[in-house]
Amino acid sequence: MNANHPISAFIERHYRHFNAAALRDAARAYRAHLEAGGQMLITLAGAMSTAELGISLAEMIRADKVHAICCTGANLEEDVFNLVAHNHYERVPHYRELSAADEEALLRRHLNRVTDTCIPEMEAMRRIEQAMLELWCDCDRRGERLFPHEFFYRLLRSGRLKESYQIDPRDSWLVAAAEKDLPLWVPGWEDSTLGNMFAAAVIRGDVKNPGTVRSGIEYMVRLADWYTTHARTLSNGLGSLGFFQIGGGIAGDFPICVVPMLHQDLRRENVPLWGYFCQISDSTTSYGGYSGAVPNEKITWGKLARETPKFMIESDATIVAPLIFAYVLGW
Repeated sequence: MNANHPISAFIERHYRHFNAAALRDAARAYRAHLEAGGQMLITLAGAMSTAELGISLAEMIRADKVHAICCTGANLEEDVFNLVAHNHYERVPHYRELSAADEEALLRRHLNRVTDTCIPEMEAMRRIEQAMLELWCDCDRRGERLFPHEFFYRLLRSGRLKESYQIDPRDSWLVAAAEKDLPLWVPGWEDSTLGNMFAAAVIRGDVKNPGTVRSGIEYMVRLADWYTTHARTLSNGLGSLGFFQIGGGIAGDFPICVVPMLHQDLRRENVPLWGYFCQISDSTTSYGGYSGAVPNEKITWGKLARETPKFMIESDATIVAPLIFAYVLGW
């Protein structure tokens, strides 16, 4: 590293022990995996889009450092909420001091709080609901069925929202993904604001067929096809598909399970295991929770091999992920 890559050089110089060393080692291995000819799937849990991870993630997508994403419905929609309503967001740096009455006051103002950041209902959620409802109804009338992310891709590509952009679209990871037609999976989409809005549209009768939005099982079928098509064994003996997990939950558990399904349920042979694994987690390793499980536990489930490079960084993803991305990008 040299002075032309200040962030990477800083990490190499200072990040030598404990979680800092895990960050550096994971970043080095991420870069090595790509240089060996591998690809990387990233998973997004929590509220990474509201944390504006798109500023660095979008650049990773454009630079071909990310080849697929699995995210929650919240992360899918909240990137677009921020895209069209950023100026109406409110930050509450003293959120730890809020009383129940303070929270009710935010509710009356239609501000939905995520830690220190409030998402404006009318300018963000309802604006996207109206645009998406038209797409849902149009597809429903024509008998067309799309995955949740495909509706978002169609909306962004239509140009309908461009006049409403309140941030540079280069800072939106979903805009970058749509431009690349990046493979995307959104398991459990029903557990999101737009998922609730779609259910309401079905109950009202605006949308006749609940299957207009394709299901999680169909997502898994598509994931199995993608993995089977792209996974191969690299010259170093590792699988070509890596797994970079931000947080835990369904965004991570859904895609990593495709490998044991291919092996154990479909009994397919010569399907490589994941060739790299890293998780940024703040979960405690105890009580049977998946989010805090150490990487070696995944060996017993047939997800990772003993030789797979494995990293667990126990820290705040809003701090760690942009640093790793900067290192991988050579910044």
